[in-house]
Amino acid sequence: MTLATVAHRFIGGALSQSSFSSAAWRVVLMDGESGAENIRVNRTWTGPLCRSQVINKGPRAVRLKEIVLFDVPLNLPPDTPLYGEGFQMLTQTGGTLGQPIDLGNYTDPKHYRLPEPEGARATYGLITLEDAVAAFSSCRRFSGKFYVRPGRLEVVVDAEGLALGPKEQWTLEEFFCRVGPVRDALLAAVAGRINENHSRLAFAAPPSGWCSWYCFGPRVTAQQVLDNLDAIATHAPGLKYIQIDDGYQPAMGDWLETGSAFGGQVQTVLRQIRERGFEPAIWVAPFIAEAESRLFREHPDWFVKDAEGKPLRSGAVTFGGWRRGPWYAVDGTHPGARAHLEHVFRTMRKEWGCTYFKLDANFWGAIHGGRLHDPRATRIEAYRRGMEAILRGAGDAFILGCNHPIWPSLGLIHGSRSSNDIRRDWKRIATTARQNLMRNWQNSRLWWNDPDAVVLTGNLPEEEFRFHATAIYATGGMILSGDDLTTIDAARWEMLRKLQPPTAIAARFGDDSLSVGMVDLKHERVACLLNWDDAPRELSFSLKGPHRLRELWTNEDRGRHDGGPVSMTVPAHGGRVVVCTPT
Repeated sequence: MTLATVAHRFIGGALSQSSFSSAAWRVVLMDGESGAENIRVNRTWTGPLCRSQVINKGPRAVRLKEIVLFDVPLNLPPDTPLYGEGFQMLTQTGGTLGQPIDLGNYTDPKHYRLPEPEGARATYGLITLEDAVAAFSSCRRFSGKFYVRPGRLEVVVDAEGLALGPKEQWTLEEFFCRVGPVRDALLAAVAGRINENHSRLAFAAPPSGWCSWYCFGPRVTAQQVLDNLDAIATHAPGLKYIQIDDGYQPAMGDWLETGSAFGGQVQTVLRQIRERGFEPAIWVAPFIAEAESRLFREHPDWFVKDAEGKPLRSGAVTFGGWRRGPWYAVDGTHPGARAHLEHVFRTMRKEWGCTYFKLDANFWGAIHGGRLHDPRATRIEAYRRGMEAILRGAGDAFILGCNHPIWPSLGLIHGSRSSNDIRRDWKRIATTARQNLMRNWQNSRLWWNDPDAVVLTGNLPEEEFRFHATAIYATGGMILSGDDLTTIDAARWEMLRKLQPPTAIAARFGDDSLSVGMVDLKHERVACLLNWDDAPRELSFSLKGPHRLRELWTNEDRGRHDGGPVSMTVPAHGGRVVVCTPT
């Protein structure tokens, strides 16, 4: 497909390659700055890829706020389907061009207080509009974003107020756009190009395991972990990774010390996990520390600073932290901080034996509004340098990113949380399912998706449990139980075992209703049926040739089907996994 075709379909106007290439660009300077007339942006197209540089041809440095790579008319109807990624994990935009909606509660502008221009909807990294996708296919130094305005789309690079020196040139992030009738194919092309710039961290299969957080929270004890390990060893030994979540440390930031909940010896529990043939996994929030932590008291110079040169309280510029705040952000550009991060993870990997790390609160590693030890670095570079130090220390361990900046994490994590925290109520089950399934395209292409824990206890109706389990199955990603497994009954054990091992293949949905998703396994075709409505609904899928049908959760034999449409009535808030075996 030629760039002229891409341009025509994407912005809805009859544009040639040359006219698209000459679309308006501009730079936005920091307040009080002058010299915009000396700044030039060069853009070079190769097929669907645009590589660009910004150059200062003037005699003095100029501080740049943003570089608008393209400012183009957007002549599309208001009902054009829209999807956009957020800067951090908890933000996604859905809906339509005329009525964008937040797919989560904790958004970039409202919760994390990332600046957003008046009259614009900002998305980061990637945006889709019906049959077109536009994305930044690299994120080495700068954050790339899109401003959706009435009738216009701006493709923007955040320059963070850095000074571009006289005669200096910056290479900006690579931009990609393509059009086609199958969105999954477009997103696969985006992922392929991203992998050219940020090689995916290899890990053979999505992990399965158990997480202490959703049953015990920060008051988890060693005995609770070991009791659940006993239950897992007896009933579901496929749950290999036993993850101790938040609660073992005495203070946020002091990860190598242990709290009273573990008798001062979390290493003893980790050793017992290993001795039983399971994999020790642990939660760490490496980029934050509380004021009372030993780390912060002894090394305040390792933290991002405010305008006065003091450690920046995160609440001054963004969300201050969900527990034991205020938080301070570790500066990944500081050599001492990087050495500390590497030491923490090398100790946990080599001495504690941890083979899986859940990294939480990673957003604060790319905190905005502060000053870095390296004044020429961006917050993206600060985060990536810190993550590279963590990877050096962690060695061959699995790295899961959680509450992380999505695009800045490219090539730096094995797994990516793809939704908000789960909760045992229908509203949260439905919203997290939608968040996860909208990111199905990332699973196995960029990393393994983590749809958060599967929870099978509580007061939900049986159909809502089946919906939840179906949505988890449909992600093809990681499976972690979030229940106290010493309390669940035989039926729940059976459902949990049926999720093992993860398929590693995300379901492909035909549209944004996310009602019918198909998973093509080696010897079977699986239909994932989700009824989001408050009333029963008939859902259909098609088969080529004869198959034997079986419903996974109920074990119901649906008989032989000769091919063609298959219809099934799914109860309100219900889910079905139909395994179709060729005959």
